[in-house]
Amino acid sequence: MQITVSGQNMTITEPLRSYASEKLTRIQRRFDHVTTTNVVLHVEKNRHKAEATIHAKGVSLHADAEGNDMYAAIDFLADKLDRQVLKYKQKITTNHHRKNKKPKAAT
Repeated sequence: MQITVSGQNMTITEPLRSYASEKLTRIQRRFDHVTTTNVVLHVEKNRHKAEATIHAKGVSLHADAEGNDMYAAIDFLADKLDRQVLKYKQKITTNHHRKNKKPKAAT
């Protein structure tokens, strides 16, 4: 999985980059089909905002989060993306089971 961390109106330090990468690799452990992840970090006055787009096989997931500091925003972002991945996986498995069920024969 390739993770790209960029900043808007701020410079990205190495600890911040490694923290974002570490948090988002958790998603790769849950969902194997992730190819690329783009993370953009924003600072506007007192608002710290993080947004990410995950490109995976057949789906593209996007989330954004705000926090008191940038590390909290990254934590909220990782939680949101984790919930989205779990919801998507649940959707895939339920649809997969529906396809495999054969309709009952009319008597």
